Amino acid sequence: MSKRDYYEILGVAKSATEDEIKKAYRKLAVQFHPDKNPGDKASEEKFKEATEAYEVLKDAQTRARYDQFGHAATSGQGGFPGGGGGYGQGFDINDALRAFMRDFGMGGSTFEDMFGGGGRRGGGRQHFHGEDIKVRLRLTLEEIAFGAEKIIKYKRFKRCGTCSGSGAAAGASKEKCRVCKGMGEVRQVSRSMFGQFVNVSTCSNCGGSGEVITSPCPACTGSGRVEEQATITVKIPAGVSEGNYIPMRGEGNAGMRGGESGDLIVLIEEKDHERFVRHGNDIITEVPVTISTAALGGEIEIETLDGKVKLKIPAGTQTGKILKLRGQGLGKLRSSGRGDLLAKMTVWTPQSLSSEQKALYEKLRHIEGDVPPAKDTKSIFERLRESLGV
Repeated sequence: MSKRDYYEILGVAKSATEDEIKKAYRKLAVQFHPDKNPGDKASEEKFKEATEAYEVLKDAQTRARYDQFGHAATSGQGGFPGGGGGYGQGFDINDALRAFMRDFGMGGSTFEDMFGGGGRRGGGRQHFHGEDIKVRLRLTLEEIAFGAEKIIKYKRFKRCGTCSGSGAAAGASKEKCRVCKGMGEVRQVSRSMFGQFVNVSTCSNCGGSGEVITSPCPACTGSGRVEEQATITVKIPAGVSEGNYIPMRGEGNAGMRGGESGDLIVLIEEKDHERFVRHGNDIITEVPVTISTAALGGEIEIETLDGKVKLKIPAGTQTGKILKLRGQGLGKLRSSGRGDLLAKMTVWTPQSLSSEQKALYEKLRHIEGDVPPAKDTKSIFERLRESLGV
């Protein structure tokens, strides 16, 4: 099946700027990300397709070659960074996720750092880079406000201690693969109107290692790794949001036969709070006040993330009025300071009255002269914007 045009995939013009390409890719990547569409193979393929297009078009050199030769430039030794292979069958979902993490994750390292310069799809022997592991971490609003340290337990593959990750039994030797002659890859030369191209693929006989184990390790059956229950402490910075990633470098699965370990990707989720609702770095809470306090003004005690504080209620307070407590919200990611606590007033009407209270309300009804104003039709978000000055 022929590949779609990379510009068409991202929905941008051929004259699109680097920033426009990046924005278009991010929109598609978020829409089709596997974490948002678990088990949806169609979305996974679209995520991979968009990432592949982005990886080619974001780089001026590879984009120029693609503009000149089309998809023929990405086959075999098409000249993309990282060696042979291009973005063909070797470009899997883990590659796509790591590429996304590199540019849009929290604190992601560079593509070269993660794959040792040439990329794990590069030519020559493969070292079986370990798979990434994704875990979800649910945080309370308090943990998000101040930051936290969380202990995570998960299963992973570690390097086999018996064979030190080689996959070979003690005293056993490795032989050079006869199919690929120790190169770890096989090449097929083809010709087209653009000239000669070399299609490079992983050797199926040795799996890309260039070597064949004559006597596998009995502990790991030749894989060079065994399963373990791992425990790790993760530092959560204040101000993280749902959907943020925290990559723990090298804490994923160990690579087969001594390959580099993958990463542990910690996906942040937020727990609902019984009292507060998040709004960016601010938090919103409803505060009930009595009719007398709302009319006359006064001081009440309210709950915050830091504990109880005093709040002054101005006279004539109406339901829906927003009072701001500065610095009582959530910590700000990558900067100092905190957001605000936005207290939404709700005037409380008693449902049962004592005889004394009833008499006082009857007296008030006869002497009050104010006619209730028309209902305020502003939404809570409009009142929030007024309170925030935006």
